[in-house]
Amino acid sequence: MEKLVRTITGDAPGKTTQLVYFKLGPAQAEAKVYLQAALHADEQPGILVLHHLLKRLEQAEAQGLLKARFVVMPMVNPLGMGDLGFRQHQGRYDRASGVNFNRNWPDLFKAIHVQVAGQLKQDAAHNIQSVRTAVHAWLTQQQPVNALQQQRHWVMQEAFDADFVLDLHCDNEALPHIFTVPQSAEVMQDLSDWMGAAATLLTEDSGGHSFDEVWSTLWLKLAAAYPDYPLPLACHSATLEYRGQFDTFDELNQEDAERLYGFLQSQGLIGGDLLRPRPPATPKGTDLAATEMTRVQQAGLLAYKVKLGDQVKKGELIADLISLEGEGAFVERVPVLAGTDGVIISRNINKYVWPGCSVAKVVGSVKLETRGEYLLED
Repeated sequence: MEKLVRTITGDAPGKTTQLVYFKLGPAQAEAKVYLQAALHADEQPGILVLHHLLKRLEQAEAQGLLKARFVVMPMVNPLGMGDLGFRQHQGRYDRASGVNFNRNWPDLFKAIHVQVAGQLKQDAAHNIQSVRTAVHAWLTQQQPVNALQQQRHWVMQEAFDADFVLDLHCDNEALPHIFTVPQSAEVMQDLSDWMGAAATLLTEDSGGHSFDEVWSTLWLKLAAAYPDYPLPLACHSATLEYRGQFDTFDELNQEDAERLYGFLQSQGLIGGDLLRPRPPATPKGTDLAATEMTRVQQAGLLAYKVKLGDQVKKGELIADLISLEGEGAFVERVPVLAGTDGVIISRNINKYVWPGCSVAKVVGSVKLETRGEYLLED
């Protein structure tokens, strides 16, 4: 196992940050797997999952079982990890720019498609290599200036040629679930089963240019732009939501790591007997646009009437919102109702909420016209 340390120059004198990560497996392996955690630095179960996974990967490497090159960044966002104030950790937004750490990543199709167009042939392997070479050349030409740009640049240089990109996150309070593209549904169903996911939410474009979509969207856009050439989906990428922010425990996350290891084995990326028996099937993927982000219209104190995993019907009560001002203050309860039939997969940790706050995710099967083009929670 090789340990790498990259220095990120800070945006103020005397401030530098280190990005630490690991590489394992044959350097010339045909396949590559990129894993990272805590891009939203306030979402930390993934750090412990990768801590345990690293031990398994190191053992597998010593036994000659790794069939792919692995890059593992257990804490991919040291900038966000340093966002401490008034005895609390934040970590979701870059303080200098206000940018969500998992939004507004580059559109690689725009960056390289003109250059690639003249190089395509009737050979899928050739085309994949041409695209990756073009992306590498584009990355090499970039000149990151501020700390956020530097951090993203290091990350993209390690992820650009991966066949699997798995970004480990968590929700507020939630059941395990996955975000990915419909074209990866079959592979991600295998991952869902291993992970024990309550839902796999599918969309080609969530509207936020999130990290996992950088890699899948590149190939989907290329295939759409050049339909006469074989351009397969060369990277299966996904965001894995490992429950909620408080679900960071050795026993729980070690099991998560073993399940993730089992998925990697099932995909032929690690040899040897399966670490554990195959788990039971989980729900099939559904359109992200069919998931309601239930929001409140006023400030108040939440009193939930549903638990994670509960099935609800449209119009059923999810929570009461206790009014905190006006004529009904501390007496009136405003009902918060489900806008679709579905299963509750997340709730809000914070019970004091303000206008526009999301208080639940209800995973349904019917696309909702109210969802619009921006399908993410923030």
